Amino acid sequence: MADTVAGQISRFLDFLTVERGLSPNTLEAYRRDLGRYRRHLAEIGVNDAADAPEPAVTGFVARLSGTDFAEGRRYRAASVARSLAAVRMFHLFLVREGETNGSAASGVVRPKVPRTLPRPLSLQDVTKILDACGDGDVSGLRDRAIMETLYGAGLRISELVGLDVDDVDLDEGSVRVVGKGDKQRIVPLGRFAVAAVAAYLTRARPSLAVGRTGPALFLNGRGSRLTRQGTALILKKAARRAGIKKRVTPHMLRHSFATHVLEGGADVRVVQELLGHAVLSTTQIYTLVTDERLRDEYFSAHPRARKRS
Repeated sequence: MADTVAGQISRFLDFLTVERGLSPNTLEAYRRDLGRYRRHLAEIGVNDAADAPEPAVTGFVARLSGTDFAEGRRYRAASVARSLAAVRMFHLFLVREGETNGSAASGVVRPKVPRTLPRPLSLQDVTKILDACGDGDVSGLRDRAIMETLYGAGLRISELVGLDVDDVDLDEGSVRVVGKGDKQRIVPLGRFAVAAVAAYLTRARPSLAVGRTGPALFLNGRGSRLTRQGTALILKKAARRAGIKKRVTPHMLRHSFATHVLEGGADVRVVQELLGHAVLSTTQIYTLVTDERLRDEYFSAHPRARKRS
């Protein structure tokens, strides 16, 4: 029965929650990917994921690769690879639980994902965005503190909105962050971020807080914890006021933090710790960004390297 697969997926998600401590957003991604896989198994007549043969997984990957999820829009290779990774972990879980002797996904080839470099903002654009937040009224003080913290500490958007007031130590100039897998790290805050958060806490947050307001650091207009969507909208409006035409996301401020710190001479392993990356290779992609920028500067500036106009 299809319910057998649903129950297996439910137990797997419980395992990820309890044993792995994955964030709600990551769990939701697994739930979506495995929901598609469950529907695929049902359509090909597989009622128990433990009985799924390798062609079932191969067919799922091929189906995603060739399917439009919206008119004229197909799943990117990165999305297909992520779905396959979820299915692989699911089948390994079934092996671990003793429901099957081998994983149906172990031999399935991962789609080749083209390497895309992060898209950092220039220091000038970051400065324009920060200045566009203003610091005169309550919302301006809050927005400035949010942007200074995102860029000053290189936080993920989920880490920023999860901050509580007690997580910030303005005397030490640092913030305690809960990252992926509930791993905690202490990240320095620059003097601009410290000043912006201090101004927000004394002159803005008390005006936003209401009776039911909890410990959240950044609040929306209703006195509740600011959401990821709310933060993205604040940044979008600030970028528009700054005259920046391209799409700007909160994660681009994190990319900018990493790139600018490396360009300033920081060791890549230090940046790894600041960003909370589990493996060094994730951080090293930012060195490729700075190398690419060095090449651009070289070819535009060196008299024996310039292209003919």
